[in-house]
Amino acid sequence: MERIKKNRLVQKICSLMERIGSSRFGRFMKYLWAEHSIIIVFVIIFSICIILAPPRFFTFNNMMTILRNASIIGVIALGITLVIITGGIDLSAGHVVAVSGSILILLQGRGDVPLIVAILACFAVATFVGFVNGFIVTKFKVPPFIVTLAIGTIARSLTMFFLQGRTVSGRNVPEFTQIGSGSSYVIPGVLSLPNALIIWIASAIILGCILAYTKFGSYIYAVGGNENAARYSGINVDRIRILAYTITGFMVGIAALLDMSRMASVSPPTSGLGFEFDAITAAVVGGAALSGGKGRIYGTVLGMILIALVSNLMIMMEMSPFLSGTVKGVIILLAVLLQRKG
Repeated sequence: MERIKKNRLVQKICSLMERIGSSRFGRFMKYLWAEHSIIIVFVIIFSICIILAPPRFFTFNNMMTILRNASIIGVIALGITLVIITGGIDLSAGHVVAVSGSILILLQGRGDVPLIVAILACFAVATFVGFVNGFIVTKFKVPPFIVTLAIGTIARSLTMFFLQGRTVSGRNVPEFTQIGSGSSYVIPGVLSLPNALIIWIASAIILGCILAYTKFGSYIYAVGGNENAARYSGINVDRIRILAYTITGFMVGIAALLDMSRMASVSPPTSGLGFEFDAITAAVVGGAALSGGKGRIYGTVLGMILIALVSNLMIMMEMSPFLSGTVKGVIILLAVLLQRKG
């Protein structure tokens, strides 16, 4: 009798879950998890931070510090999101920050070169490397993992060679250092935000609109979702992929400007080191599928903020910095497993 009662209870529970799942609320929750799971994950992790964090964690200054620190890698993550949606990957970004940043510092350090020229040279170098990545991947049919890894290694090596591994400093002038470390009022006299954060938000809005409202954006999803179908529908797949890598290179150039302007110096061995892995983590946590065809800019932004929140919380709780890699690895693994489950 007890077994029969248990079976009936299980059946009632299953029936209840089926009714909930088929209800309007259940369908909404399924849609929310399938399409916008990063929102649910963000709320959960943020709630955990509220429970675990000390009071000083939620001060305005600390929140601005978190967002400022997330902004530089966050800019790279925006570009890498485009590449991941097309089914590619970019492992050269951090190394390109070093080489393009070196060009910026060397030119900015000379008194006879206008700052705008140095900045444009930085953008040009990073954008060109992005173009080279895309060109080799598409025209020679070499896996993007190999191409970008090789290009990144070459970029870092050349930076080390030309600067002889020495830290090089530029001119420590306000018009340069304020780009990465200064703040600007977004509401005059009321609200001031870090310049790096403003640039990150503006970049996210622009790329988000491109993905959502332009043919180029729809072509990116089409190429990553089904390359053969995209070709048969008349999409120039090679051009779309090259453009995605080129845009990523440009975003890396912006990140190099923000990073180098903070201290007006570049360190060949360490500048930009590991940036690409944090950027990829942010994109994947934000819902970008490594198989291609799926991803959103706002998800990448939330993913980057989550990583920055967790890193800052670890510092606040005086946890060992050697565990940061473990935490990031767990985060990205869980994100991939959740995508697989979905």
